[in-house]
Amino acid sequence: MDRLKLKTVLGNHPHVQAVKSGALRSDLFDLDFVEYTPTNSAFKPMVREQAFDVCEMAIVTYLMAKAHGKPLVLLPATMLGRFQHSYALYNPARGTLGPSDIEGKRVGIRSFTTTTGAWIRGILANDYGVDLDRIRWVTFEDPHVAEYVGTTERAPKDKKILQMLLDGELDAVLGEISDHPELKPLFPDPAAEAARWFARRGVVPVNHFVVATEQLAKSRPDVVAGVYDLLKRNKEQVGPAASPDLVPFGVEANRKPLELIVDYAFQQALIPRRYAVEELFDTTTRGMN
Repeated sequence: MDRLKLKTVLGNHPHVQAVKSGALRSDLFDLDFVEYTPTNSAFKPMVREQAFDVCEMAIVTYLMAKAHGKPLVLLPATMLGRFQHSYALYNPARGTLGPSDIEGKRVGIRSFTTTTGAWIRGILANDYGVDLDRIRWVTFEDPHVAEYVGTTERAPKDKKILQMLLDGELDAVLGEISDHPELKPLFPDPAAEAARWFARRGVVPVNHFVVATEQLAKSRPDVVAGVYDLLKRNKEQVGPAASPDLVPFGVEANRKPLELIVDYAFQQALIPRRYAVEELFDTTTRGMN
């Protein structure tokens, strides 16, 4: 019998290198990797057309896809997690700006629905008391989920987000990092802010997980379980790259991060209700730890 070939997109993360190189393999299937640079450019075709069998996906994209009935299944395998405080910038040439000062300002973001944006807005709203509705949001890309209708202002097609910040056309940007000498982080000491935030919340801000098509999950739950096991074996071989572990695996290890990002996504009207963590998985993936 021919081995099952799964069209797969995963970023080049250290904890998936053995799987991507073929050093770690399954007896059940082969992963046929398709490269997308950046990886997030694969999210739209996965949401809209289920273009792959298995695909990395930002968690907010998945939550919104779920809200709109897209036939995808979440695996609790974190591909990317990071503290978000350094992904917010402003231009000090136009005066000092801190997190509490951005109400009434023009703030650029690649798309309003990015996961990094949702995390940072959640931090601004819940830790700094910022009224997100009083910010003038300027976006540059469509959301991955076509059904989402935003109310943001769209930047002119020829404009680049960091250049607009440098030119004074934006007061701040979220979701970007830069070593440009004229730009500064919106949070004055991002590393210290992140450490304080983690001490208070006990949550690793997870960005990307893995999803499979519902068709694969229903027809071959053993294969979906096999994909998770393969990724978990690679993760265990590599070991945690940091403390806390920024790429937790398993439903329980991801429970608190998932609860918090669901809360933030609901607060920001990206999803219509708060989902329980169990609802995010199917019968196969719910038991993965």
